[in-house]
Amino acid sequence: MQAFVYKSSRRADTYVFLAERDRFACLPAPVLQGLGTLEFVMELTLDPQRRLARADPAVVRANLAAHGFHLQFPPVPGAGNGVDG
Repeated sequence: MQAFVYKSSRRADTYVFLAERDRFACLPAPVLQGLGTLEFVMELTLDPQRRLARADPAVVRANLAAHGFHLQFPPVPGAGNGVDG
């Protein structure tokens, strides 16, 4: 599964993964407004062996399949750095 990653101009360390490049219409309007301008960062393949720094790849794949997008927010201070599944 391909994913297209964008960073938010309004929210530091906040990223959007899309199932289709530049398909922002799948994002709810309030979410899109809150993120500001989205800048393309990279395209990547999310296969079962792929590891991500701040997200569970299985959750990202499930969200892309179900909704067309996945939001990755910055880590919560004091919550640890592990990935919750």
